[in-house]
Amino acid sequence: MGKRNSLIKNASILMVASIISRIIGLIYRRPLGEVLGSVGLGYYGYASNLYSILLLISSYSIPMAVSKIVSERLALKQYKSAHKVFRGALLYAVLVGGATALITFFFGRFLLPMNQQNAVPALQVLAPTIFLSAILGVFRGYFQAHQNMTPTSVSQIAEQIMNAVVSIAAAVILVNRFAPAGEEAVYGAVGGTLGTGAGVLTGLAFMIFVYMLNRGILRRQRARDRHRREETYGDVFRIIFFLMTPIIFTTFINNASTYLDSYLYSSIQGFHGIDGDLISAAYGEFSNYYVPIINIPLAMASASASAMMPEVSGCYAMNRKKEASGQINQTIRLTMFICIPATVGLMVLAHPVMGVLFPSSTELAERLLMTGAVYVIFSALATITSSVLQSIGQQKWALINAGISLILNLAVLALLLLLFPGLDIYAVMIANILFSVVICLLNAVSIRKFLGHRNEWKKTYLQPLIASAGMGLVAFAVYQGLFLLTRRPFIALLVSVVLAVLVYLILYVIVTKTSEEEMRKFPMGGKLVKVLRMLKIYR
Repeated sequence: MGKRNSLIKNASILMVASIISRIIGLIYRRPLGEVLGSVGLGYYGYASNLYSILLLISSYSIPMAVSKIVSERLALKQYKSAHKVFRGALLYAVLVGGATALITFFFGRFLLPMNQQNAVPALQVLAPTIFLSAILGVFRGYFQAHQNMTPTSVSQIAEQIMNAVVSIAAAVILVNRFAPAGEEAVYGAVGGTLGTGAGVLTGLAFMIFVYMLNRGILRRQRARDRHRREETYGDVFRIIFFLMTPIIFTTFINNASTYLDSYLYSSIQGFHGIDGDLISAAYGEFSNYYVPIINIPLAMASASASAMMPEVSGCYAMNRKKEASGQINQTIRLTMFICIPATVGLMVLAHPVMGVLFPSSTELAERLLMTGAVYVIFSALATITSSVLQSIGQQKWALINAGISLILNLAVLALLLLLFPGLDIYAVMIANILFSVVICLLNAVSIRKFLGHRNEWKKTYLQPLIASAGMGLVAFAVYQGLFLLTRRPFIALLVSVVLAVLVYLILYVIVTKTSEEEMRKFPMGGKLVKVLRMLKIYR
């Protein structure tokens, strides 16, 4: 029971931090765009996209790998080896992150399109951030392995706040005071990327501060370690390399699908003779409006996966497969408790959500959200199940499954666009959904093979879906009614969302027959119980 409560607590902390971080990122996008302008946003986008890919290669997998390796040793009370892994991972981060940063700074121009060389200064500003991100990833993974998610969560929020403030302030100052005539877009993009670096530096400074506060406790842990055999740094580097390499490629495949989908879409629609500006406009609606909104609930899946990894890795290392399977079910159930109603809510409220958050969006973005919100459920499951395979040392199968899914994704997208060009950007949306569905299915087969795990279909999917359907009807009706009365979409949306949450909670308890004790195990369970008591659902 203690383990399960620990999992819920850790997942809840990371979920709240992830949601806050995504919301901050969504809010500052509009003012930054106004300062940079469309051309400056283009330079900023090219630099940021390349930075993201280089980050995937150099440091994105570090927190996950460190968390897994260290948590296994902590479960076996091998505290000296756990700390040696931490120090070895720091050295790995310095070497790999430093090398990637230098390559980015001196040779990044060759990785950008020839007609986008104005993005080079922004990319060079991001180069040191790659180095800092690698080191930050080690500290976050180390504390996650100790099942302490608070430092990671606080550092994420601090990072995003500093990013937002510095990005806008630096862009305004550089554009208005330092940019020569005609160079405003270039200087604005540099200002935007300065914020990214300032955010990562803030997060790293906080994590180092927390580590220094805990040095005494960690030193006493190592003093209690009575294991005679201690791993060498050679062992540590070998483990880190062979664990990280499949994770890097898996993550790269998951994210490369976005680039390859956009390349295929643009090329094939151009082959059909469709105007390039129309292609760009449609993809812009997809990538700048639909995707950021979809990513908000998906942040919860990433948080759940991060919280689950040290728990499952520790259980698996001690051959407690049944307990590991229970942790997986708990994680998936927790994620679906939030992602299924989020999907339904985005579907029925797509029009006001797009209108309020992005007034410049068109009906296309609204229709994409309405029809493509189901991606949230399957992408969340894909994230969690891939993390499960990595937690139990089956990174190879996570990589193979992602590779198969990518091939099918690209084949289906090309076929749809060639045979039905009228589908346009919807073909990309369909291919994305297929990609996540295939990963879910293949991962489920692999997890059952290695762990004997089976999903709890009724509790995890069916019952939350029934409760969400009732919630969706209420949310739609309330919004339409309030909008007719007030003609103010923001007010109508806010009230309908609040009522939708309450209705979902009530229906969920009724449909699932969740007891008060069980509800307390959910994120913010104590507060949910208080609300349900006020509503006379619990007495």
